[in-house]
Amino acid sequence: MGPADWGRPAWEKLGAFCRHVDLDIAGTAEGPLAGLTFAAKDLYDVAGHATCAGNPTWLASHPVPARTAPAVQAVLDAGARLVGKTVTDELAFSINGENAHYGTPLNPRAPQRIPGGSSSGSASAVAGGAVPLALGTDTGGSVRVPASFCGIYGFRPTHGRIALDGVTPLAPSFDTVGWFAPDAGLLQRLGQVLLDLADEGGRWRNILLVEDAFALTDGPVRQALGPAIDAVTAALGSPRDVTLSRKGLTDGWLDAFRTLQMREVWSTHGAWITGHRPQFGPGVAERFKAASTVTDAAAAKAENFRRRVTEQMDSLLGAGDLLLMPTSPTVAPLKGTPQAELDQFRARVLSMTCIAGLARLPQVSIPAAEVDGCPVGLSLVARRGEDAMLLAAAKRAAAAL
Repeated sequence: MGPADWGRPAWEKLGAFCRHVDLDIAGTAEGPLAGLTFAAKDLYDVAGHATCAGNPTWLASHPVPARTAPAVQAVLDAGARLVGKTVTDELAFSINGENAHYGTPLNPRAPQRIPGGSSSGSASAVAGGAVPLALGTDTGGSVRVPASFCGIYGFRPTHGRIALDGVTPLAPSFDTVGWFAPDAGLLQRLGQVLLDLADEGGRWRNILLVEDAFALTDGPVRQALGPAIDAVTAALGSPRDVTLSRKGLTDGWLDAFRTLQMREVWSTHGAWITGHRPQFGPGVAERFKAASTVTDAAAAKAENFRRRVTEQMDSLLGAGDLLLMPTSPTVAPLKGTPQAELDQFRARVLSMTCIAGLARLPQVSIPAAEVDGCPVGLSLVARRGEDAMLLAAAKRAAAAL
């Protein structure tokens, strides 16, 4: 069922779909996703339809694409029907899901709270039942975080595993295609298409509980996740604790991620911003300004740190090993939270999501608990290239929950 099937009033109430395009593109008659509908974040090009990237100046200054992004085409070729493009934070440079120009998509599971971003519309569309599948992108947590906040499944693959042609970039060495589904089975089915998987991959063996991440997490979230952690570890393997950084993730890890991301953001979009002077919303404008100030020396230092982190994670994670940690340290903030509080929230979230980002690892967020009626996600992270195993482990974990 797509937005057209449940009527304009429900579509408007959800606020997940872009108004500048009207899509209804049939997939192939047969395929593994035949009979399903999907939506795509408005960073993905669809031939003959404008890409807005969450900003009206971008929409006005870029031509209508002539080609469809390969990731979107792969889903169409697998039989699914594309029924809409979804709202994104401006150029994907936010984790909140609040767009100053196009509004905040509804968080169907916690309507007074933000949906998380930047793939806010895609998460809202799946959580609200408009579509069973949706494409997002994940640079710093833009699939994982809204999946956690909206109580659905979200997957970030190994960096570079899926081509990003025809997708508006943010920070290319972190950007990935990502996707949402309401259950682990559909998440895996779409993954098999996008990753071109012939089988379900190898087996998992050890579960490594990331103490650094749990230390950053609010007490009620840690407590709520307790039963889920017990169930998942019983289903997947022997648990043991690991600590990734003696200084804590908010020191070197977060600093390196932010520095490298901002450096790439300005390299990618600085000339366009300087030339067009777009109006950005609160928080986004300040981040783009900060991105313009990153020095060569700071970027080089951060790149050296990233190399060490990658080596550390390659050594820690063997075949079948899985990190287990909360997806977010807290539940979704309330709508209208002051910007200063959102900045603190962003730093806490990125301190956890940067683990997979810096080391280019695949990660899945699984809806696992609630705190005061708000969804809480639990994440599994695998070593690079073990996407098939991670999707199968997510399916097994879901069954255990």
